Amino acid sequence: MNIDPVLVERLKQHPRKLLDFLKRWLEPTHLEKLRPKLEFQTGVLAGFSLIASILLGLTNCSTESTIQQRLKEDLIHSLSEVVPDSLHDNDLLQDTVTVPSADYKLGNQETLMYLAKKAGQVTAVCFKLIAPDGYSGAINMIMGVDREGNILGVRVLSHKETPGLGDKIEVAKSDWILKFATKSLDNVKPEQWAVKKDGGEFDQFSGATITPRKTVQAVHRGLQLFKAHQAQLIKP
Repeated sequence: MNIDPVLVERLKQHPRKLLDFLKRWLEPTHLEKLRPKLEFQTGVLAGFSLIASILLGLTNCSTESTIQQRLKEDLIHSLSEVVPDSLHDNDLLQDTVTVPSADYKLGNQETLMYLAKKAGQVTAVCFKLIAPDGYSGAINMIMGVDREGNILGVRVLSHKETPGLGDKIEVAKSDWILKFATKSLDNVKPEQWAVKKDGGEFDQFSGATITPRKTVQAVHRGLQLFKAHQAQLIKP
């Protein structure tokens, strides 16, 4: 439901007028005159709808800024986990570039790249990516890559994988995700970007092969995306 912000602001500034109006309208004698009329029933429903809308609008106004601040803090924390603070002196949230990514099956038609800079020079790039085909659904991740294309870090932001099995992709449950650090397209052959069960370099989980398999594949595609736009990203 869309709430007119102008109306909300007026009601916030003039609560006494609103209360006076409701007091007059709800006078028993006034209601008694209105009760037989069809418009009365319609008015009652409209009144309750209006009050609900006002309360919803006021609640949204009071909580929206707090929610946005929490989301910003979470993003900053995630960025710092995959791009060390020592690599940049700029605000990553302000230095961004959007690149097309539809061909890389990372969950989005375009990907927002956060540029880490030191003394004006790009030292690393960070971006979100999705493994859309995890065992129980999409696996949302964030990855940091230095200017040469070496992985600085990968972290899982959210997933729906099986607790006790697939959730080992979380750094809080296992150090498996940390094994991506220092990997690149140059030091890992294309066929090695797979779990060991498939002839690759990366461990699978006991009883859960799909989750690490799809995570490895998505990270590999993320590196390919970076390489395709490397020149543009390191010299924006």
